[in-house]
Amino acid sequence: MDIVIYTTPGCYYCEQIKELCRRADIEYTQYVVRKDISREDFVKKFPDVDTYPHVVIDGVDIGGLTDTAKYFVENKIINV
Repeated sequence: MDIVIYTTPGCYYCEQIKELCRRADIEYTQYVVRKDISREDFVKKFPDVDTYPHVVIDGVDIGGLTDTAKYFVENKIINV
């Protein structure tokens, strides 16, 4: 499973999604907007996304923290 998380510095929800992955022992690639990818390139790539974090799993846009946690539970990646 290929998980990419787009984050921004100081974002509480970004820290929470990384903590969720850490606790579940899930590996991911992180891109920090304005450091690893410009804001302009992020907007071009995800024109309908305006919040962080933004998670992409196996090339599919999942969404933010809540959507990702729901995806993990529904797909039995983590147990609640």
